[in-house]
Amino acid sequence: MSKITVQETQVTVLQWEEQDYISLTDMAAAKEGDSRAADIFTSSIVAYLVPYLE
Repeated sequence: MSKITVQETQVTVLQWEEQDYISLTDMAAAKEGDSRAADIFTSSIVAYLVPYLE
């Protein structure tokens, strides 16, 4: 496990089966303003699923 800095935020990077994965939890926790962390996940899931629903 390692960390990278993205826009002044530490984000965990995990490697599994020769693939790198970033922590969405770390990115959501760094979100400031009116949006909650849950909104980020909801938007991402909806964006992913919409093509399959059409």
